[in-house]
Amino acid sequence: MIETRALAYRAGQTDILHGIDLTIPRGGITALIGPNGAGKSSLLHCVSGLNQPSEGSVTIDGLDPYAASSRERARTVALLQQSPTVVSRLKVAELVGFGRWPHHRGRPTTEDNDKTRAALAAFALDDLADRSLETLSGGQRQRAFIAMAYAQDTPWMLLDEPLNALDPRHARDLMARLHGLSRGEQGRSIVIVLHDINAAAGWADRIVAMKDGRVFAHEESAALLTPETLREVFDTPFQVLRHEGRPVVVAR
Repeated sequence: MIETRALAYRAGQTDILHGIDLTIPRGGITALIGPNGAGKSSLLHCVSGLNQPSEGSVTIDGLDPYAASSRERARTVALLQQSPTVVSRLKVAELVGFGRWPHHRGRPTTEDNDKTRAALAAFALDDLADRSLETLSGGQRQRAFIAMAYAQDTPWMLLDEPLNALDPRHARDLMARLHGLSRGEQGRSIVIVLHDINAAAGWADRIVAMKDGRVFAHEESAALLTPETLREVFDTPFQVLRHEGRPVVVAR
């Protein structure tokens, strides 16, 4: 599980996160939602070991990401940041193969190559493996980056707004793939920052709602998605409907 205790983060003179106590169990998808500036990405980066908290602690399955070696950390958690940049002339298979670097350190084995191929298959990229990134659509490129994180073969995957710039079809396809990969005993534990509340409603097992650098609510998806909670979090009225057993959130 991921645990934060009294977690605070400051960027320069600005306090971003305030005293966050949070436990995220292994398995399934946990969505972080909240308005712009709520601290969602900052929390994800602190949990991953990218941004050192100014106060408090983080553990991932008992591992302190700030005390662990970079290699040990990279074998525990994979982070995909917003708008990742990479040389566009890279081929898709080469990009996905970078996810194996913490394991082989420049000397890929048969196992590493097999893991890369499995990641390409998991995100329907087999036919694009030899294409350069600059020839891909936005949705295809995003799948390639997530496949790279998947190839890292960590128990935890942290994804920062992976639906950005995706049309509804590709956003749904990506969430469905992630949902499938998070199932079962060998499934990945996925923490994902989302601005699309209905993507969280449709696919997340649990939701962490943030506001003003604090955790406002943390519940199973259906329990958290109420008009009252959403109005408090986003400062706007919502209606929550039901369709085929799933909540559908509409801003009013």
